Amino acid sequence: MENLRFIDTHTHPYDEAFDADRDVMLQRAISEGVTKWIFPSIDIDSYERLSSLHSQYPSNSFVAMGLHPTSVGPTWKEELAFVEKQLSQNKYIAVGEVGIDAYWSREYLKEQIEVFSAQIDLALKYDLPLIIHQRNALPEMWDLLNSKPHTLKGVFHAFGGSYQTYKIIKKYGDFKLGIGGVVTFKNAAVAQSIENIPLSDILLETDAPWLTPSPHRGERNEISYIPIIAAKIAQIKNIDIEEVAQITTHSAEALFKI
Repeated sequence: MENLRFIDTHTHPYDEAFDADRDVMLQRAISEGVTKWIFPSIDIDSYERLSSLHSQYPSNSFVAMGLHPTSVGPTWKEELAFVEKQLSQNKYIAVGEVGIDAYWSREYLKEQIEVFSAQIDLALKYDLPLIIHQRNALPEMWDLLNSKPHTLKGVFHAFGGSYQTYKIIKKYGDFKLGIGGVVTFKNAAVAQSIENIPLSDILLETDAPWLTPSPHRGERNEISYIPIIAAKIAQIKNIDIEEVAQITTHSAEALFKI
């Protein structure tokens, strides 16, 4: 992948899964041409680890601030206040990782929707893109987005939907799709969707340490696998990987202003 330049628009290298070899893993990513990484926030508990790693790699890493939907629980008001305070300091490139997740539990679904709504408003207030997490909650997602100005921007992280879902997403603003390791899985439905989705609306992501692409499926994911995802997209669209690298990198830099 010599001379190719990539951006991992969604990765969690501050996770404990990398405690044994974090710096080696990050240097491996740089050697593969993945020289910019976006760290989405999860909650207060993980923020110190994220912030510390960002300070060690200030020219490579960029931080989004948000409360992840699966971290919405009994202390959600405290968590949301933390997000609001951090965003007021104007040092973040996006509001994320935010959204609605009804896969693991629906116990705090009402609160998830309230928190997501507030964070959409913060994105509008500070003119920042959103990094959106959606799982098993499309009806709730559409209901909420219908209530907001259709001038939003951002990325639907870990997109695995149909071309029809993509067209609905585009109604709500200037949204890109985050494509990761799932596209490399055998018979992945999203591969068929990508045939029709413009490359200009695709961003590359790993979600490391999760969603590892083939042929490493079952192992820990890492940032250096971005070229594997890019190569699969190039194959699906019958174009050169150089074009995938150039266009997805340009799109990420423009959206997140990095």
